[in-house]
Amino acid sequence: MTLRTPLYDSHISLGAKMVDFAGWDMPVTYGSQVEEHHSVRHNAGVFDVSHMGVVDLEGAQVQAFLCFLLANDVRKLDKPGKALYSCLLNEQGGILDDLIVYFRDFNRYRVVVNAATREKDLAWMARYASRFGVTVSPRKDLAMLAVQGPLAIEKVQRVLEPSYAETVSKLSRFYSAARAEWFIARTGYTGEDGLEIILPSHEVVDLWDQILAQGVPPVGLGARDTLRLEAGMSLYGADMDETITPFESGLGWTVVLDSSRDFLGKNALVDQRKQGVTQKMVGLLLEGRGVLRHNQRVLTSNGETLGCVTSGSFSPTLQRSIALARIDKSLEGGGCKVEIRGKQIPAKIVKYPFIKGGTANI
Repeated sequence: MTLRTPLYDSHISLGAKMVDFAGWDMPVTYGSQVEEHHSVRHNAGVFDVSHMGVVDLEGAQVQAFLCFLLANDVRKLDKPGKALYSCLLNEQGGILDDLIVYFRDFNRYRVVVNAATREKDLAWMARYASRFGVTVSPRKDLAMLAVQGPLAIEKVQRVLEPSYAETVSKLSRFYSAARAEWFIARTGYTGEDGLEIILPSHEVVDLWDQILAQGVPPVGLGARDTLRLEAGMSLYGADMDETITPFESGLGWTVVLDSSRDFLGKNALVDQRKQGVTQKMVGLLLEGRGVLRHNQRVLTSNGETLGCVTSGSFSPTLQRSIALARIDKSLEGGGCKVEIRGKQIPAKIVKYPFIKGGTANI
């Protein structure tokens, strides 16, 4: 039986098409996926992301614990509320998950992990927590909304208590502000400005209804995927997994190979950097007809395999098919082909993100 968020009945009443996503019954669209996509790009939209895993970490050595666990360096987090994006690695340097970690104080951090990897992540953390005396607490009592778009912050401010609204309005990107059990961060997964709101599950329906009353439409997982793809944001399980390192996933910028800090997977990454990475992530624009999809082969003009599409879709903003692909690093740009239903369709290799600040970046 699939799990349900506290907003399940609300989704049904809004006519959402529900799908099984990582064991959760989630809305993929409420009618028109394209309209939901455009609403976030030009106005605002609200997503139920209560399937994500919120985990609180506490202990006198919690910073050392996270320094050991993550490829990025949490010592960068020197102010309460500041956030950091990082990969969680295995000993081989493969990506177990990508997550956001929030600094609350030197004894307390919060991490938000992907729904599909929640149990694996918790088991991985528990494996090392006792070594550092850290308490790992999954917060199943909390729900989470993401309000995204150029007008998102303005819309959310209208439903908050005035002093909290003022605090939230002053948040810099990748910072959060907590009040009681509410936790609001200026983060997101769409390439637009916006907020992610963590709050007690019993309060989320009321907040959802208040946000909808501000003219913010609900948005499903379908538009969330096309929005993040246009923004060049990776999806765990598609663009990266346990067999792929950050250097092969376009996420080398999240790795801090500081000689003073040891972390799981570091030796493998050091060796890979010395030997040279053979694959790289690129963006693709399809030049012919068709839709780019996961696992399609990317070919040279002579038909030799270069790599494969990791994420692909039709871009509502660009009105053409786009993709992220992992290909042989020796190819520096230009053209290629993608095998779609037995046909080799021309494509152009480009840098991503495809969309930046709501407009084309290619």
